[in-house]
Amino acid sequence: MTATYSNEPIFSAEAAQTALQSEDNQIRYYAAWWLGKHQVQESCAALCEALFDERYRIPSGGYPLRRQAARALGQLKNPQAVESLIKACDCDDFRLREAAIQALAAIGDRRAVNPLLEMMQSNQKQPYEALIEALATLKVDAADSLIRPYLNDSSERVQCAAARYFYVLTQQPQYLNRILKYLNHENMYVRWAAIFDLGAVAHRQAVEAILSAKVPNSLKLLNLKRILETLIDSDTNETETSQLIFKSIDDLLIQL
Repeated sequence: MTATYSNEPIFSAEAAQTALQSEDNQIRYYAAWWLGKHQVQESCAALCEALFDERYRIPSGGYPLRRQAARALGQLKNPQAVESLIKACDCDDFRLREAAIQALAAIGDRRAVNPLLEMMQSNQKQPYEALIEALATLKVDAADSLIRPYLNDSSERVQCAAARYFYVLTQQPQYLNRILKYLNHENMYVRWAAIFDLGAVAHRQAVEAILSAKVPNSLKLLNLKRILETLIDSDTNETETSQLIFKSIDDLLIQL
C-alpha cells in the first residue's frame, strides 16, 4: 500500500521517510534531498530502494529521483549502500551512473574498486570525470595505465581529473601544476572543476591557489573546508597550513 502524504513542509526524519513513499514525484525528490542533507542514517534502506524506482522518468530517459537518491546516499556515507550503488552503475541513465560513482567515492569502500575499473575498460560511454576522481579518492594505483591517456583528453575537466589522480598517487608537482593552470581558464566551469580538484589535494600551494582564484567565495570556502578536513583526518603535521586555512575562512566569511 502506498503511503499517503500531505503537502506539508518536511521538518523531521520521519516525515521525510514517509514523503519518500508519496505518489507525487516532486515530493519524493525533495524527501530524498532532505534525507541526504540531514544525513538520516535510518533512511539508507529506503534510499537504496529509491535507486531503482521506475516511476519518475523524464522524457529524455533520465531518472531524477534515482539520481537524487544516489546523491543522498553519498551524503550518508553508509557502507550498507555500496552494493546497491554498484548495481545502479549498470543503468543507462548517464547522470545516475555519475551520481552513483560520486557516492561510492564519498563512502570510500574498497568493494567499489573492481566495478569502477571495469567501467573504465568498458565500451560504454562513461562519466569519466567522476570515474577518474573516484579512482583518485580510492587511490587505485592499478588504474594508472587506464587513466594516463586522459591527461590529453579533449575535455579540460577530464584532463584536470586525470592530473588530480596522478598527483594524489605520486605527489609529483608536474600534475599539481596541470590543475593550477586551469584556474585561469576562460570557461568558469573549468575553473570550478579545477577548484574542486584542488580541494581534494591537501597541499599549501593548493590553498594559496584557491584563495587567488577567480571563483565565488562560496566555492573557496567549501574547498578550503575539504582540505582542512583532510588534514585533520590524516593527522599530518601541517600546522601552518591549517592556521592559514582557518584565517582565510574567517576573512572570506567577513566578505560574504
